[in-house]
Amino acid sequence: MTVRRDFQEPARCRPDLVIGREELFTGARGQLASGGSVLLHGPAGIGKSTVLRALAEEYGVTARTVLRCSATESESHLPFLALADLLGLVLDDIAPRLPAAQRTALESALTGRGESSLQRDGLALRLAVLSALRALAADGPVLIVADDLQWLDPASAELLGFAARRLEGTPVQLLCAVRTEGQSSQEYDHHLHSCPPDTLAVRLGALSRTQVAQLLGHRGHGGLSRSTVREIHRTSGGNPLFALELGRALAESPTPPRPGEPLPVPTSLRALVLSRLDMLSVEARRTLLVASAGARPTPALLHAAGRENAEAECAQAAELGLLATEPDAPAVRFAHPLISAALYAETPAQERRAAHAALSTAASDPIERARHLALATTGTDPRVAARLAEAATLARDRGAPSVAAQLGLLAARHTPADGTPRQEERRLQAAEDAITAGEVDLARDIAREVLARATVPADRVRAWMIVIDSAGHTMAEVDAVFPQALSDAGEDPRLLSLVHYQLAWRALIVEGDFTEAREAAAHAAGLAASGGDRRTELLSLAFQAQTETLMGHPEAPRTIKRALREPQDPRVAWHHNGAGSARFRWLVMGDQLAEARATVTALLREVRRRGSVESEVHFLRGLAETELRAGHCGRALDLARESLRLARDSGIGETASAMLTSLAEASGGDVDRALALAREAVQHAEEDGDQMYLSRALGALGYAQLVAGDPAGTVRSLRRVRGLELALGITDPARGRWQGDLAEALVRTGEPGEAQDVIDVSREHALRLGRESVLAVLDRSEALVRAARGDLEAALAQLTSAQDRLGKLGYGLEEARAAFALARLRSRRPAEGAPRTGAANVFDEAARMFRRCRALPWLRQVDEALTTPERDVAPAVPEALHALDGLAAMERQVAALVMEGATNREIAARLFISVKTVEATLTRVYRKLGIRSRVDIVRLAAGHRAN
Repeated sequence: MTVRRDFQEPARCRPDLVIGREELFTGARGQLASGGSVLLHGPAGIGKSTVLRALAEEYGVTARTVLRCSATESESHLPFLALADLLGLVLDDIAPRLPAAQRTALESALTGRGESSLQRDGLALRLAVLSALRALAADGPVLIVADDLQWLDPASAELLGFAARRLEGTPVQLLCAVRTEGQSSQEYDHHLHSCPPDTLAVRLGALSRTQVAQLLGHRGHGGLSRSTVREIHRTSGGNPLFALELGRALAESPTPPRPGEPLPVPTSLRALVLSRLDMLSVEARRTLLVASAGARPTPALLHAAGRENAEAECAQAAELGLLATEPDAPAVRFAHPLISAALYAETPAQERRAAHAALSTAASDPIERARHLALATTGTDPRVAARLAEAATLARDRGAPSVAAQLGLLAARHTPADGTPRQEERRLQAAEDAITAGEVDLARDIAREVLARATVPADRVRAWMIVIDSAGHTMAEVDAVFPQALSDAGEDPRLLSLVHYQLAWRALIVEGDFTEAREAAAHAAGLAASGGDRRTELLSLAFQAQTETLMGHPEAPRTIKRALREPQDPRVAWHHNGAGSARFRWLVMGDQLAEARATVTALLREVRRRGSVESEVHFLRGLAETELRAGHCGRALDLARESLRLARDSGIGETASAMLTSLAEASGGDVDRALALAREAVQHAEEDGDQMYLSRALGALGYAQLVAGDPAGTVRSLRRVRGLELALGITDPARGRWQGDLAEALVRTGEPGEAQDVIDVSREHALRLGRESVLAVLDRSEALVRAARGDLEAALAQLTSAQDRLGKLGYGLEEARAAFALARLRSRRPAEGAPRTGAANVFDEAARMFRRCRALPWLRQVDEALTTPERDVAPAVPEALHALDGLAAMERQVAALVMEGATNREIAARLFISVKTVEATLTRVYRKLGIRSRVDIVRLAAGHRAN
């Protein structure tokens, strides 16, 4: 085995080595596992060597011999060097097994002790390499690992190719990497001649923005803001090497780039392109500088900016590979964004300002003209500041809040200290635009900068609100802000209403207290009305309506109507916390799916037009949820995944999007993925102290566990949900719709008594609120309870009714689940004496419905039901409780723990219920058994054991 020292790797591959390469890594792994060879190709820095090393480490342990070489450009002129790397250390082992002529030729080539060349010893050398590999393969599998094939000396490449084409049937595999620039196969076709005929060619492409962020985080640059990461991704073109170098340079830089300016390019990357830039004429370089400063440069724009010979100078740059040649496209496009950034960074500041000055009059778009004017101007200038503020307003109206934020910061920078509007006002508007764009890190930084020097109460309170907004669902982290904000608000009702609106959110998210949240929202609405702040009044009313809806409060419809009254504020009408969103939630919970879909689709369209990232994430989830309820699982899964991608990219709403995507995956995608996402959502909600979403995340986990065939896990998760919602004061079963799943899982684990208790309590609230779909699902679950107790005919009738009602309400997946439960019960008829014919036909209707819904995990359950008969599970009751058979399941569990000496708090923790629920359960136990205390339970059990 030969290992070149500059190619040695640590014993274990770090997981971040293949970030963003999971799919192609899986393909390459499969090819190697089947005995094939792999050729990785892509541009410089794209991660070929990284993936190569990871694969080599994984599959090297399965090989008897691993031969390695890693060529370099400076050594590519030395004949037989790569061959020496591969075979040098094993030559003594294999030489005696070679014919004399082959041994002599190979030793001469590898040791240099004699003259050897392909011209003189061509056939002998070719056969010697082939014989050497066959000899090694006779002892066990051989893996050849070759990096940077493009630098292989021609002689070694020829010999390796000759052998590779003739190794069929021999356990010799090649794992190689080669640099290619374009996506065309023509660039690497000739390298395939050095590989076996069945070699799989795998191209490595650019990383996504999320993958770049993950890579930077793994390499210690996780503290960069999301807007900076986005710019790193744009400048690097998704190239991991370039992204890491840019991240390192930014982390080491004492001052970040000004708004609107490109990132500083480190020397290590400038060297990759500056050599070609030096070959340009002075005038061509100036033309490219103007192009690099422009947002969308075209020949016409370059002409308008004073570059008279733009076409010829661009043609010169294209010949050098600096510009991409696209005959049908009018834009001037750099071959890689890094070229533009390096050129801009290398140019003196005075020349850059001159380029921006030329573009400030040449650009046709007013936003572009204002941006260039700012970058061409030094110091404060009220005229420039006003132009930038106007451009920011225009960008906001166009639905480009990120651009508006950057322009607003430039406006603040150019605003004189005594200017009107003030610098702080413009900075705060920029921060609010950043919030809308999903750039919460930038918004928080701006707000804290304002707080460091602002003295005007309105500015300070507004900045505090931005700090709170940027915390999202991690509001516990900004608890200390509220007293300061209240102090700055003083007695001003407008300012107080802003703080109390956020206090309402805190009560809900941190404290998990719906009653307090509702009261705080109502108080905020009153303060806002008295202060004439219609926007905050509408937001507060909408929040009050949301909490009342989830609580099942009778005032919810009236509060929604109040929130929808005119005059409306357009900023609230489409907002994810506005009245439109509250109305959507009411429609979904009230089974009005068609109207809910139309409502949320219109809201989603509007927020996309306005560029509001957080609202887009929210309404994507809402539309996905609606489609899931309707049984359109494929559509729901696509929307949920889109929401999760956007949430992770922006850092907004990740917990909620992971929860909803888990539900969609469990219904129409991958169950393992559903379980992972649900556990991720639970973990994040617990870490954030987010009581509201913890119950939703646990509900998703319980559902995924049910689909995965883990009813005991479902019971554990959904018992926690039951306790949490009881403590939160949530009574509307349509909020999480977990009750039917818990009851079904309880039946499967042999707890029909507790299942019936869940059904009875939930049915009472569903009847009060008119939740027809919930009632039908509860009937489906109750039918399972009846079947478990032996009343099969009543169960079949109840299931048939539930299926029919769910179909009429438009709940396709729930209807299919009812049909599946019905088929399962009918398939048990042979045990009742019925003839066992057409067992598969019993499940036909359920399978058809699941296919219509694209509910793939449920279809797999149908297949399993056809091959594996369902078994009834008897309840596992501790022996000491046989005397307590008259108790319900929950009551028996509580009593059993009392016997073990557990306190009420310990029982609550074990069963995932509240202490109040434990106390109420014990009261029922005492009444049913005719006893008075915990001691009597212990005595009863002791007496049973004595008998």
